[in-house]
Amino acid sequence: MTHFISTEDNKNSIPVVPVILSTYDTWLTAQNDYLKAVCEQHNLGRKAGNFVLDRKANGSLAKVYLAVNDDLNPYVFCHAFKNFPVAKYHIETDTSEVMSAVILAWGFGSYCFDRYLKAKEAAVLCVNAQVHASELSVIEATCLVRDLINTPADDMGPTEMSDFAEGFAEKNQTTFTEIIGDALLTENFPSIHIVGRASHKAPRLIELNWGNEKHPKISLVGKGVCFDTGGNNMKPSSSMRWMKKDMGGGAHVLGLAQLIIDHQLPICLQVLIPCVENAVAGNAYRQGDVAQTRSGLTIEIGHTDAEGRVILADALTYACESQPELIIDYATLTGAARVAMGPTVTPVFSNRKEISDAIFKNGQSTHDETWPLPLQQSYKKYIKSSIADLTNSATLPQAGCITAALFLEHFVTAETPWVHIDTYGWNFGDRTGGTEGGEALGMLAVFNWLKDQYPAK
Repeated sequence: MTHFISTEDNKNSIPVVPVILSTYDTWLTAQNDYLKAVCEQHNLGRKAGNFVLDRKANGSLAKVYLAVNDDLNPYVFCHAFKNFPVAKYHIETDTSEVMSAVILAWGFGSYCFDRYLKAKEAAVLCVNAQVHASELSVIEATCLVRDLINTPADDMGPTEMSDFAEGFAEKNQTTFTEIIGDALLTENFPSIHIVGRASHKAPRLIELNWGNEKHPKISLVGKGVCFDTGGNNMKPSSSMRWMKKDMGGGAHVLGLAQLIIDHQLPICLQVLIPCVENAVAGNAYRQGDVAQTRSGLTIEIGHTDAEGRVILADALTYACESQPELIIDYATLTGAARVAMGPTVTPVFSNRKEISDAIFKNGQSTHDETWPLPLQQSYKKYIKSSIADLTNSATLPQAGCITAALFLEHFVTAETPWVHIDTYGWNFGDRTGGTEGGEALGMLAVFNWLKDQYPAK
């Protein structure tokens, strides 16, 4: 990952001076005539992200003045930094909230997925690693999610995602185990196996565990469909184009786990990623098949492109078996969620209303917007099957994200607090400085809530 932030001390770096838009007129009156003229000429006070280069008499860069929005939403002005002249910079402000917002904006907006590109020079921000450890952790976790989603499926299939998770575990002193291929059947994870068995890269259940067993247990479950052809009910090419991102749920739980570990929250953490490729081959599962599950419930396959909820069924059942205090699942699950909410507002479902409401509030403060949607129990009739306990494809053409959430609810015990996040895992450039690609959506809102619930000691 590349986000062009350095923790090296550089006393010769150039100051970046944030100017809050509501204070711009007052600030401007205190400047010299030359700077006033330059700022007016470049419309500094008109829009967040506008900036002015202040030069010395010899032409070298002295300072950069950057317009910042009043609510300090880092995504609003994160696009600015890719246009800064190549140099090293530091932020000059006495306000910690402003400092934090600019650091985050720089990290989010200067991000570049350059795995397959020649490295390029860019503006670099110098940051004190000890003072701003939390902001740097948020940036690193966000970039981790983006990198995993952006990586093409041939380099981020089930085996490669397993390798990454194992490396993650080693780096973070976390235990790593996995159940692979036909062992899923002997260990009673049949719904993961049936979806992933057609790929040459074997399906698996990845598990990470971290923390003190005496602390409250939290399970994170992430959908890991490393590529989704739609199965035998194949997607059209236009819909298949970005299906490398269908493992975005798995990416999100790894990013959230990184934040939890970095901040040493007093949690006993379990991370589960059912990891498959929904491929087409002679042994691919078919429309009309009936899938067995770990819970004992059976699933009629109404559509092979509704595979994410099928693999999550076994993972959620397994998560409940250790009786965690909370289960949170992330999944790039439905297009219906995008129709309802658009790309960057993330629907959240929970069997505890107070939790989804609290995540919503934290999303407002972190600018990682979520919105609570209902587990409308009367809609359960639309996911009933005549030959199995459930169908994975609702008979109702509307409310697709709700019926998908209701499907998952069948695999969570009623006494277990549960949150389901139907994330898009993608943005069109407004959160990454202008470049379309993978994005962490719903991660910071949840982490901010967890940090309040389980404060580090």
